[in-house]
Amino acid sequence: MISALQRSIAHLDLDAFFVSVECLKNTKLKGIPLLIGGSSDRAVVAACSYEARRFGIRSAMPMKLAKRLCPHALIIGGDMESYSKYSQLVTDIIADKVPVFEKSSIDEFYVDMTGMDKYFNSREFASDLKKTICRESGLPISYALSSSKLVSKIATDEAKPNGQLVIPFGEEKNFLAPLAVNKIPMIGKQTAELLRQMGVETVKTLSEIPLRYLENLLGKNGIELWRRANAIDDSPVTPYHEQKSISTENTFDHDTIDTLFLCSELTRMTERIGFELRQQSKLTGCITIKIRYSNFDTVTKQSSISYTSADHILLEKAKDLFAKMFDRRLLVRLIGVRFTHLVPGNYQIHLFDDTAETIRLYQSIDHIKKRFGSHLLMRGSALPNH
Repeated sequence: MISALQRSIAHLDLDAFFVSVECLKNTKLKGIPLLIGGSSDRAVVAACSYEARRFGIRSAMPMKLAKRLCPHALIIGGDMESYSKYSQLVTDIIADKVPVFEKSSIDEFYVDMTGMDKYFNSREFASDLKKTICRESGLPISYALSSSKLVSKIATDEAKPNGQLVIPFGEEKNFLAPLAVNKIPMIGKQTAELLRQMGVETVKTLSEIPLRYLENLLGKNGIELWRRANAIDDSPVTPYHEQKSISTENTFDHDTIDTLFLCSELTRMTERIGFELRQQSKLTGCITIKIRYSNFDTVTKQSSISYTSADHILLEKAKDLFAKMFDRRLLVRLIGVRFTHLVPGNYQIHLFDDTAETIRLYQSIDHIKKRFGSHLLMRGSALPNH
């Protein structure tokens, strides 16, 4: 087994991915402040160009505020079909070039190059991989190479846009030291503010705080925060395998024709795997409903949808499919729901027409379900009618 001390991990991140895809489709969009998301004031910014970022605009910002910061910015709706196509193109390029890689999101990848120096120069290999991706996809991409996923990810952000950075072995702490504490993944606004009030603004200062103090202050998160501040990260690169589907089905104890009961079960099941979809940071582009009657006849119906992981969208389509299918006056033995055409994605940045309130609602719902169990919080329409 190769020691973690010998690891060589590259992190690759497509620059302003959504924006870059839109600029490939329409070159006139290059070089202008561009916002991707819903056009209403209550919508949020799904992505923005570097030109827009100069005005202080960031992803997940309310669109109303973004338009105030940059009134002349151009707003366009998102196109998940195109983003998924280009994401898959880059995935295929990487899969063709490297033995082990992890796809951590629709536009981010980790490549384990540990041991490759016996045959190739890792730095040259990573640089060549970047050039190949840019040439074959037309998309700009940045990368960083270090001994861990953590340091490589942070370094990639420092290398952007369209840059590359190598952190030599043994220099990880020195690289992190001058950076602001919020550069460390897992430090949100509240934690950053707490640390700022303590006078902790750089990673170096954070790394010098005794472990026991951070643990008393933040619990288990304090331990992990101390480890990250000290550039300690041995998390492995998880080999990427394309998941084909997420599904569930229920065979009833007694065959039924009760439409209200069937609809409540359909709601419960769709919500359940919708939550699972979000927990895996995935979106679905196709939903299938299955009905098995008491005579064992089985029918299915599917429909393509815009990529989403939002229950209210999934439920609307599931109920619509069920209504079109359930046209026999026969007892039902089983119903099932399946999501396919899965792509990596996050709810917050992919629902282009949603409002900040809707996004916060889903985040709160998922937090409660994760903490107490998905069965303890559901729509009223999912409750049994008997």
